[in-house]
Amino acid sequence: MKSKLSVCKVKLLSVAIVATLCLAPAIFVPGTSLAQNLPTLGDTAREDLSPLMERKVGEQIMQSVRRDPDYLDDGPVSEYLNKLGNTLLEKRPDARGETAYDFQFFAVRDPVLNAFAFPGGFIGFHSGLILAAQSESELASVMGHEIGHVSQRHIARMIGSQKQDVLIPLAALLLAALAARSSPDAAMALVMGGQGLTVQRQINFTREAEREADRVGFQILRDGGYDTAGMVSFFGRLQHASRNYTDNGLSYLRSHPLTGERMADIQGRMLDQRYKQRVDGLDFYLAQTRVRVLQDSSAQGLLDAATFFNAQVKTAQEEGVISAEYGLAFVAYKQHDYARALKLLNQLIKKVEQSPAQKKWLTQTSAFASLAIDIHLANQQTDVAIKIAETALQDLPLSRGIVYQYAEALIAANRTDEAGTFLRDQVLLYRHEAALQNLLAKSYAVQGKQALQHIALAEAYAIDGALPAALQQLDIARRDPDVQYFDLSVIDAREREWKEKRREEILDEKKNK
Repeated sequence: MKSKLSVCKVKLLSVAIVATLCLAPAIFVPGTSLAQNLPTLGDTAREDLSPLMERKVGEQIMQSVRRDPDYLDDGPVSEYLNKLGNTLLEKRPDARGETAYDFQFFAVRDPVLNAFAFPGGFIGFHSGLILAAQSESELASVMGHEIGHVSQRHIARMIGSQKQDVLIPLAALLLAALAARSSPDAAMALVMGGQGLTVQRQINFTREAEREADRVGFQILRDGGYDTAGMVSFFGRLQHASRNYTDNGLSYLRSHPLTGERMADIQGRMLDQRYKQRVDGLDFYLAQTRVRVLQDSSAQGLLDAATFFNAQVKTAQEEGVISAEYGLAFVAYKQHDYARALKLLNQLIKKVEQSPAQKKWLTQTSAFASLAIDIHLANQQTDVAIKIAETALQDLPLSRGIVYQYAEALIAANRTDEAGTFLRDQVLLYRHEAALQNLLAKSYAVQGKQALQHIALAEAYAIDGALPAALQQLDIARRDPDVQYFDLSVIDAREREWKEKRREEILDEKKNK
């Protein structure tokens, strides 16, 4: 599968745009201008991006990334990555940087080994890299390194380092990355031509940024209780593997240049560290299992995944066997063989319940409940799905994936009043989740409350940054014959707010032209 997200080619990255820009082409939406989708960055005399601007840029990029079909929107995987990331940050709160960023971690479907950080605390992982990690410490080492890029504000510092040169606007860099899809040479020309970029200066900056991210990442890994050898083993394995790749091979080593000096520095930091053995939890293996299935859900991809899991069942330790059997149930669900999926999952749950070492994971990860809910919903067994979701929410009240599944189950059972009440409470707590507004709109649609349906859709569009579509939905809601007086006041208030915000966007677009 060739992912739209894996388009940062080596010639673009050879001008040493920092890791934060690595996957920038993902923000492109056909028929739009990248420059029009970004805020104004200021003039060339500015020393850096302000923290507020960094977050704004990152949020606008993520709005488009989430719309990309290769964005891996999976509750258990997302929750695992964010749990791991926040665990690291809890042990090292200063790693959030001077601006105390609220980090968000996510995955994209792409077999190429890479990870990347966007401005403002958004960190993504290719599915290929997640699967390549042989331990949670290895995955945590990459996560710590990317946190280092954000906490040290490398994008802002890169721009500041160019203040005596002609500044390359961020939008121009992203357009150059886009050009790499069809022609890396064209991308190089776009970056170099007329921009006055001092290439060697940027290369030196990136090398220093990578060493700094290594330092921060190492400290995060150590203080988080992970095996610091994971950083050495993972980077070393990538370096060794790169010798067998062509120019189109290991993207991670191109976007994060791994010099001998860097490796020696990391190894040197380990000399005074005591060996710390760490046993990986079942949640790590289950996350890898879901990623393996979701990376390629084509018919052949599912067959390949099943072959892998069948082999793993025969050779792995307990965690590996459980995750492989879970994988076979997940594959059966994806193949629409719901009877087999349910049988395999129930057998596995009984096995895990009987394991003193593993039974805690039935309530400490959403993976088991999530798959069970999906299977029962597919079988139209909505009451069972609702009961499983309610139990799971008692154990995991912060699980966003289970929240969405619970709402879906209530709507499917035609318990729309309960769904509406639940979702309105959730919207008050999580105002920036478009998925909640879309589910709320779905519940209103079932009830025939069209004005409220369009208001909820408008809120979802606005959260996603599509203000013209949001304003259009408000107009539809206003003209609905059943619209209530209170609804009209909400529509008027939102319309004033969004029209003003849209005017600001248009001004930004003009400045960027």
